[in-house]
Amino acid sequence: MTHDHERRGFDTEAVRGGQVRTGEQEQSEPLFLSSSFTFDSAAQAAARFGGDEPGNIYSRFTNPTVRTFEKRLAGLEGGEACVATSSGMAAINAMCMALLRSGDHIVCSRGVFGTTTSLFTRILPKFGVETTFVSPTDYDGWQQAIRPETRLLFLETPSNPLTEVADIAWIAELAHAHNCVMVVDNCFCTPALQRPLELGADLVIHSATKYLDGQGRCVGGAVVGDAKRVGEDIFGMLRTAGPTMSPFNAWVFIKGLETLRLRMRAHSENAQALADWLQHHPRVSRVNYPGLAAHPQHALASRQQLGYGGILSFEVAGEREAAWRVVDGTEMISITANLGDAKSTITHPASTTHGRISQEERDASGITEGLLRVSVGLEDVADIQADLGRALDAI
Repeated sequence: MTHDHERRGFDTEAVRGGQVRTGEQEQSEPLFLSSSFTFDSAAQAAARFGGDEPGNIYSRFTNPTVRTFEKRLAGLEGGEACVATSSGMAAINAMCMALLRSGDHIVCSRGVFGTTTSLFTRILPKFGVETTFVSPTDYDGWQQAIRPETRLLFLETPSNPLTEVADIAWIAELAHAHNCVMVVDNCFCTPALQRPLELGADLVIHSATKYLDGQGRCVGGAVVGDAKRVGEDIFGMLRTAGPTMSPFNAWVFIKGLETLRLRMRAHSENAQALADWLQHHPRVSRVNYPGLAAHPQHALASRQQLGYGGILSFEVAGEREAAWRVVDGTEMISITANLGDAKSTITHPASTTHGRISQEERDASGITEGLLRVSVGLEDVADIQADLGRALDAI
């Protein structure tokens, strides 16, 4: 679970990190579909269960395939430890359950994934944990929101779906000045484009479902960070509560990581070309993409990220009716709320990913009825443009 060998290049780690060959000398990572593991003796069983000897016990919390994925992702993020979970939301929930208690307070950026907002506003308050939301780029707001009981600052950058970019290093310094844990959801960029731990963050959250997989096949999540918080506290939560990643899904994610940097470069190139085209389209009133010079945080994104990613959003006039007409007018682009797929996808956030939060929360996050989000895939960008062009003409 920990990343303990010498630091290697990103692409080498993506291909070879965490692999331990068995006696069969396999070239590809093996898939261990076993619920439990046997012991050589009663003494060894006792030592394993007591934590005195490392080794496999039960796949809820020890599985060789899952461990390979954890070690590989920890290496890519530059973390000491990683805990893999059944979904991205399971990762966030496990982190909160492990590190927070009744009476604690979270400061969270607006524009996070809609279900993250629901977790913080509907579930955690049942257990005495409150959350204050601030604009990711309102640094006075971050400072003013901190209370004596604040324990955790949670940031998703770029934001979903407006692609606002927040200064990770600045917010991390603020967090540490107040003895808070700084957590970054790195789903949109992945470690191929952004490394929050190097910028001062304490923990990194992933929905492995997205770009880490890259082909829309499996659901999973992960938390990466230091050996104490992740390797002991969050791992202990996983062992007890069991939001476990399946070995098969871990194996899929391992193979996805092998091509991560190549795919993120290609996603970024296609998204940049599509954003450039959309900002000149007569039926588009606004395009949100950090790679555009007009983006408010373009300079910050250029410093903080190694690329601008594959997610953009844009607004059309005419509110929901017009936006839905664009969605329905596409022929090739998939109508789905998932992102990070090789296939381009389109969704209307106000009625899907952010449909369960209140109108007031949507307004505060800038999620209008005319807003559409596109996860730009790996198709020929000319075909993506042609499909969106036909759809925009349907308004």
